[in-house]
Amino acid sequence: MPKTSENDRRLFVLDTNVLMHDPTAIFGFQDHDIFVPMVVLEELDAAKKGLSEVARNVRQVSRFLDELLCGSSKAGIDQGLPLHSLIAPDNGATACRGKLFFQTRHLPDLLPNSLPGNTPDNNILAAALALGQEVPDRTVIVVSKDINLRIKAAVLGVRAEDYSNDQVLDDVSLLYSGIGELCADFWDRHGNEMESWQKDGYTFYKVKGPQIGEWHLNQCLYMDGPKGLEAIVRQLQERAAVIELVQNYHHPKHAVWGIEARNREQNFALNMLMDPELDFVSLLGSAGTGKTLLALAAGLAQTLDDKRYAEIVMTRVTVPIGEDIGYLPGTEEEKMTPWMGALMDNLEVLTQTEGGEWGRAVTGDLLRSRIRIHSLNFMRGRTFLNKYIILDEAQNLAAKQMKTLITRAGPGSKIVCLGNVAQIDTPYLTETTSGLTYAVDRFKNWSRSGHITLLRGERSRLADFASDNL
Repeated sequence: MPKTSENDRRLFVLDTNVLMHDPTAIFGFQDHDIFVPMVVLEELDAAKKGLSEVARNVRQVSRFLDELLCGSSKAGIDQGLPLHSLIAPDNGATACRGKLFFQTRHLPDLLPNSLPGNTPDNNILAAALALGQEVPDRTVIVVSKDINLRIKAAVLGVRAEDYSNDQVLDDVSLLYSGIGELCADFWDRHGNEMESWQKDGYTFYKVKGPQIGEWHLNQCLYMDGPKGLEAIVRQLQERAAVIELVQNYHHPKHAVWGIEARNREQNFALNMLMDPELDFVSLLGSAGTGKTLLALAAGLAQTLDDKRYAEIVMTRVTVPIGEDIGYLPGTEEEKMTPWMGALMDNLEVLTQTEGGEWGRAVTGDLLRSRIRIHSLNFMRGRTFLNKYIILDEAQNLAAKQMKTLITRAGPGSKIVCLGNVAQIDTPYLTETTSGLTYAVDRFKNWSRSGHITLLRGERSRLADFASDNL
């Protein structure tokens, strides 16, 4: 047990779901101490089998604990294991100077009669109450991803917090939107020493001024009015920036596989999707903003017309909105077909030809022969060469899963992430901890990536009204 002389440190009691969510969580509390109740070890043991991400995380936690315990005596365990003795990968554990304590004896049960039963949550709360009495000079805090456990802790007067070390941003409103509006007097303030030139049919401007410090690489810029423009930041220097006027995909002659941009954000999205210099593009937006249609149209144009990619790979997280429909027979692609309704719906739009029913059938067969549907469950160890990879519903991925997928890209491949952080179906993930939020924030300053948030729905007038009023 921790000594009362260490009252300058907090004592965090970890719930099982924290370790299941992030195996390196034990290294994320800096100088503070950690207490692991015995019931948490029991739950970890019960969840270690299987091929799921949770099972892998549990096994990694067990390996960390085993390394910490290696060579320790019973007296050493009672005194606490120094966490700095083990460096967790990608976690900055060298700055962690706290200790890890295990429950090594029975603690008095101080739970009120209003919490009957021997449930794991109640055992964790009982341990926190007992620790609060044994070390009254220490601040005891329960850390859990379970909202109901935190509510019960508050009722009992136990301080409880969510695990926030994996939180990318304090608030989702701070998420990089990928687009910025130029001030009305932009040319007056930035055009004094402006240089302009053309290369390969594109127009470039080199500008200097105060607003440049707010820009990011490949950020989309626009200005309304008679001197309006739509441009993308291509280079950022110490006191200057190079911006490129975007291609006008609003015009039918520049349509991508028959798809025209219906608003400013869609035009920016098509410019980034069609740019061979960008290896990673993320599109955020609510339902009906055209994320999947734009990504698929750009992929088909570059795969079948430009021969830039060998084929299109499409995947998504298989998290159901309602009840699971159960076992699905067939091959990997056949099992994934029910999850790919968005793909089929958009293919119907993209296969509208003048050849009648027969022409549409032939075109549909051609497109499906160049589109591969894969499950995320089988991505480990794979390398995709010269592929155009579309990851749909990316907001349901954790940060570690997002890293696993993006690192599958080989030479010549491009990854397009689509999602809406307001529609997360995965338990314990929030808008600020989603893997999509993580990727957008980490890639915003890379010269080979682009991001845009689509704002306006273009599905139908019915869908637009429902989105605004229901």
